[in-house]
Order: sequence, then C-alpha cells, then structure tokens
Amino acid sequence: MEGLKLSEAELMVYIHPSKSRNVFQAICRELSSLLFQYNESFDGVLLAYDASVKSKQAKILSGLHPYFGVRVNTRLLLFDPKPNSLVEGEIVKISAESIHLIVLGFSAAVVTDVDIREEFKYRVRDGEGSFVSRSHKRHVLKLGTMLRLQVQSFDEEVMHIAGSLIPENTGCVKWLEKHSEEALHTDRDHKRRKLA
Repeated sequence: MEGLKLSEAELMVYIHPSKSRNVFQAICRELSSLLFQYNESFDGVLLAYDASVKSKQAKILSGLHPYFGVRVNTRLLLFDPKPNSLVEGEIVKISAESIHLIVLGFSAAVVTDVDIREEFKYRVRDGEGSFVSRSHKRHVLKLGTMLRLQVQSFDEEVMHIAGSLIPENTGCVKWLEKHSEEALHTDRDHKRRKLA
C-alpha cells in the first residue's frame, strides 16, 4: 500500500521536572499523544514510533515551569496518502451512491458513484448491496471486502480520504492479486511455448 513511509528523526522532547524519575516513560507518553493525528512537522499521521534516548544530558529551559529537553532518536511510521496513490481499506457500508471504507483502522474513505467505473453494476441480493463487475463476474465488491482505491484527496483535519475506482488497478484486492498472478503464469507459459 502506498502512503506509508518510514522516517528517522532526531527530536527534542520537553519533559516536566515531575516526570524526571522515569524519563523514558515520559518520552513515550509525549510521543503517544501524537499518535493518529496529522502532524505538519512529520508531514503525515504518526502510526507508530520507536524511540531511543541519545544522551543522558538534558537542557533545562528557564521560565515559570522549568521543563527540560531530552534529545531522542526516533523511527517513525507515517501515513500520508498523496493524490493518485493507492490505498487499501475494508468496506463497511455500500449503497448505489457510494462505498464507505475504513483504511488502516482509523481513517474513513468514500468512493462516490461518479468515481466508480462503468464496469461495476450495483445489485441487491438477500437484502445486501454489492457492486459486481460486468466483465468479470467474480470481481465483487461487498461488505467486508478489502478494496484498493486511488486517492483523490486527503483531509488532514478529519482523516478522510476521497477515492476513485476509475483506474483498472483498483477494486477487490483478492481478485486483483489473483488476476495479476494468472496473467503472470499466462506470460510464462507463452514464453515457454515460444522457446520450445
């Protein structure tokens, strides 16, 4: 999935003196407060981190509350889907007008009917809606399906993705992977026949 990146950074974490007894726990608490929020400094949403204290020395800041700064080396897992990148999510709601997904368990995504390619037709069977491909009957989008979509926009404030199913490399992840493996095997068989 695109939109995920691993980044290394050297941060200065400011800690209240009352937390000086267990500095590493205080650092983890400060970094944990940044999880699942868009941060312009990181240019993305912080999903996970691995921190290590660089040195035992700290810089004391003067002021009303004398915080002290600790240098920390971190490895950060960030999520920042750019337009035209591909992301995957689970379908949680489906109707004739839209498909709603959850991406990585925290970000909402929606694909509206104008962004669903003509190949898919909306059908209702046994009270449940689904989109079925007209050219490949086994390519079905229904509740619980892992869907690959192209990002059109990402709203950092509410963590909302507007997506599209217009490109051919979007749709049900299982079907796309199986279809690409079949194409790969067909190409290999064709090359073997040419060599024989």
